Amino acid sequence: MIVVTRLDGRHFAVNPDLIERIFESPDTTLVMADGARFIVTEAMAEVIDKIAHFRARVIAIAYNDDGTTAHTSPRLSIIHPTGPTGGTTTGGH
Repeated sequence: MIVVTRLDGRHFAVNPDLIERIFESPDTTLVMADGARFIVTEAMAEVIDKIAHFRARVIAIAYNDDGTTAHTSPRLSIIHPTGPTGGTTTGGH
């Protein structure tokens, strides 16, 4: 979830995976997949940065790289191409 601010100053969290569109005219409007619209005080670029940081955090947590745990093998499987045939294998790094 990312936290954004309504025009009246109240904060709320929104699932960035459900944001379909973001536009500024002049206020920033989030258009959700279900058609709901939220007008927020953050600039479009700031909302996009929040989404990017949210996704980076999800990946870091999946790799135990959130700064709170020791580094161990990743929880995600990585698919690596192998050999000239272009086949794939799964496993850690």
